[in-house]
Amino acid sequence: MARNSSDSLDLYAKVEDLLGVKEAAPRLYAHYLLFLNSLDFDTLLDVGCGSGDFLRQMQGALGIEKIMGIDLSPVMVSRTAEQGIPSQCIDLCDLNGKYDVITAVFDMLNYLDKEALKRFLLCVNEHLNEGGYFLCDINTLYGFENVAVGSYIVDDEERFLTVDSDFEAGEYSSEFTLFEKRGDLFSKSQESIRQYYHKVEEIVALCSLELLQSDEVNLYELEEADKQFLVLQKN
Repeated sequence: MARNSSDSLDLYAKVEDLLGVKEAAPRLYAHYLLFLNSLDFDTLLDVGCGSGDFLRQMQGALGIEKIMGIDLSPVMVSRTAEQGIPSQCIDLCDLNGKYDVITAVFDMLNYLDKEALKRFLLCVNEHLNEGGYFLCDINTLYGFENVAVGSYIVDDEERFLTVDSDFEAGEYSSEFTLFEKRGDLFSKSQESIRQYYHKVEEIVALCSLELLQSDEVNLYELEEADKQFLVLQKN
């Protein structure tokens, strides 16, 4: 599966708290919670679980019988485990077991190119119980062109981060440069991360799931929605 390297994902894990993700997340999580609250289900798998915040909040609100998080970043998996949430550093396609609900939160699908996305969606279908649901969100074209592109600099005294991003021909590339304080010196890390623009109809065409819901999400109170929240079902 084409993907960003584990090194790039681990670097992202180190700086996620500097990127405003946690501040924006509650607005996005609300869409997931609203739909999940309408279901009767026992098991939930979160793919690309990050630090486990989403699973912790859903479990706290819904009391789900069994939750599991998987991520390709060992750093993120360890953070999820620290919250007492079962987690594994594993590819979805290599995982055993089936679930009532599978989620992929905060544009996880955007990290997959077209071929990787097709394979991923096939594996989602294989790991869903009959009648199960797949919930995800993707960046809109407006989100890529007007929210993600540009230069970003942040300094919290212990870390100095620069992110330079561009979007062209449906591909978003960002260069992360991080300086971390080590005593009186700073160590430098640099990685590239890529994302890909996907249309809703492309996702539906690549999988055998039925689209039940497609909602626009505006996380940053801009002129147009920057994300699309999708609900698909295995019939």
